[in-house]
Amino acid sequence: MASFLFCGPKLAACGIVLSIWGVVMLSMLGIFFSTHSAVLIEDVPIREEDMQNGQNPLQPVYELYNQVGYNCFIAAGIYVFVGGLSFCQVRLNKRKEYLVH
Repeated sequence: MASFLFCGPKLAACGIVLSIWGVVMLSMLGIFFSTHSAVLIEDVPIREEDMQNGQNPLQPVYELYNQVGYNCFIAAGIYVFVGGLSFCQVRLNKRKEYLVH
């Protein structure tokens, strides 16, 4: 029977802790970017050409805010996947302790 166990219990627990923190942090950043928080303006990749729109100069900036927010949510989803994988590794390590060889 093939085992999908590829990391130890301490590494798996560390992966869970880091994943929880990553999901919380990136979700909050995604929310703040999606609401166009002025504090995060330095983290938005605005170029000089983006400000040349004659009708509404803020529309390209809002689109950049939304794009960075979507990227944060995608990264949070990746952290959810890594956390699930780490949780499976913890379970496999616990099951391995009870197996008799």
